[in-house]
Amino acid sequence: MIPTASSKTKSFRKWLRFLLVLVLLCGGVWLLQVCQPVDKPQLVSTQGRVFEKATVTSIVQDNLQEDGSRVGDQIVMLQLKDGSTVEANCPNGLLFGTVAQPGMSVIVISSTVGQLSLHTVYNVDRTWPVYGFIAVFLALLRLIGGRKGVASAVALVLTFSCFICFFFPMILRGMPPILAALVTAAVILGATLYLLNGWSAKSGAAFAATIGGIVIACLSAVIFGQIAHLSGYNVSNIENLMFVAQNTLIDVGQLLFAGILFASLGAVMDIAMDVTSAYSELVRHQPDLTRQQIFQAGMNVGRDVMGTMAATLILAFFGGSLGVWVLDYAYDLPYLQLINSNAVCIELMKGLSGSFGVIFTIPLAALCSAWLYGRKKGVSEKQ
Repeated sequence: MIPTASSKTKSFRKWLRFLLVLVLLCGGVWLLQVCQPVDKPQLVSTQGRVFEKATVTSIVQDNLQEDGSRVGDQIVMLQLKDGSTVEANCPNGLLFGTVAQPGMSVIVISSTVGQLSLHTVYNVDRTWPVYGFIAVFLALLRLIGGRKGVASAVALVLTFSCFICFFFPMILRGMPPILAALVTAAVILGATLYLLNGWSAKSGAAFAATIGGIVIACLSAVIFGQIAHLSGYNVSNIENLMFVAQNTLIDVGQLLFAGILFASLGAVMDIAMDVTSAYSELVRHQPDLTRQQIFQAGMNVGRDVMGTMAATLILAFFGGSLGVWVLDYAYDLPYLQLINSNAVCIELMKGLSGSFGVIFTIPLAALCSAWLYGRKKGVSEKQ
């Protein structure tokens, strides 16, 4: 089908509006950084220490034993990017270091103490695999999703930009993490819905329903946390977070609930768009429907996808904490210990509170769509 002049004009106007929103967002971020720069405290001294790329040229001393195990560290020769050759220590650890081989690209920590220079292999250089994985993902979005895929990619970039430019600076300035998460989620949601659907009744209904859904998800987690005496102070990495809290204005106790709000955003937005999109098509083909009929139809659509979306959210949390569940199963912990442990209760709280948000989003999307589409189409409610 050959695009008409009218369709070309609409497409041009759509991309022009997108560029305008993008410029406004970038300008807002720039003004925020200029007017209120964030002063991040130096939690770790990095004086005299840099991370740089290098290539392993040879193994001076290997740590391979006769039985095939590795004990101790390797001593390797590295060629830095400036062409110089240095000797470095390569630790034998699962989280730090690697098994070096000649020709391998690595990241090295170069430390200078007075006249002494020390070099330690930090890890394998994963720069290009990471970039390649992202490039394949973006290419698939463009190939299969077309223009919608490009818009989705831009929305993802804006999402991560909002975390860096809005959420983190706000909590560093002392704003409660839950409030900062809600503001950031609203910006992400508005930008995403606009990029994918433009300004429409469908986007408006999805926006309102999604905000309501994530608020309910976060609120249910807070209520459960109060009853079960759980907070962000009960997470596994609390020691590191407490050190950060002592040197910043971040309220680490709320980070757990802010994370639940962000984690539920995708699933809640998905089901809100499913319901409102069904409304849009239904009203387009049957414009004489009443608000009550529109509401009931949307509820039926929501019920069909509610179970799968709730399962998706719970399985996502389960997969993210699979190591915890494996340990609990392997150690065969007693029921009372298991059901009252911080880790298990927090994971249950994450999955179920997010599912609460998904469930309540369905009637919220139905109500918002029935009201907006009924008003837009000029239909009246049956008495």
